[in-house]
Amino acid sequence: MKPAPATAIPEIRPGQSIELLKALHVLTRDGKLNQDSRRKLKQVYHLYQFIEPLLETAFARNGDPLLVDHGAGKSYLGFILYDLFFKSREGGRIVGIETRPELVDSARKLAADLGFARMDFRNLTVEQSIAAGGLPATVDIVTALHACNTATDDAIRFGLAKQAQAMVLVPCCQAEVASVLRKHKNASLGRTPLSELWRHPLHTREFGSQVTNALR
Repeated sequence: MKPAPATAIPEIRPGQSIELLKALHVLTRDGKLNQDSRRKLKQVYHLYQFIEPLLETAFARNGDPLLVDHGAGKSYLGFILYDLFFKSREGGRIVGIETRPELVDSARKLAADLGFARMDFRNLTVEQSIAAGGLPATVDIVTALHACNTATDDAIRFGLAKQAQAMVLVPCCQAEVASVLRKHKNASLGRTPLSELWRHPLHTREFGSQVTNALR
């Protein structure tokens, strides 16, 4: 196999689809990379370095592994993973799970346009995705990038139900516990000095995030 040609932009790896990066708005229409996109691409590459060895292990164990991207949104992560890893291999599939039908439709169209034949997208809730026909009883890897608030918990629940070998999750906007702390803040401030840990709004959110991660 010939080595993929290098690109004029150092951040873009050899062989990456320029059409995909433009469709994801990582690159501008004229092929330029702005500062915000450079930051996003760096984040995805950083996550990829953790996922790549898991994919190598999954392919060694099973020549046709399944990765499920939960709360996929615009399927930014799934497309990048397919482009960097799956595209050059014969086996393996990626399924994106998303509750918003318009995002599922646009992801399906983009995958078809790019010829990413082993990508599939399902308009399902977490409950539906666990019981859905067409998905096997077990999966190899579950991912969730910037899974907002309890969407991370949905991905964990799915991964446990499907006996995933690995889960790679990047939570964000962890507001559930913080909202409970805020609701009872006035009562708790007079009851225990420990409530000083979440007296101020910033501390409420940060403390809530720490409790959330510890519980997970």
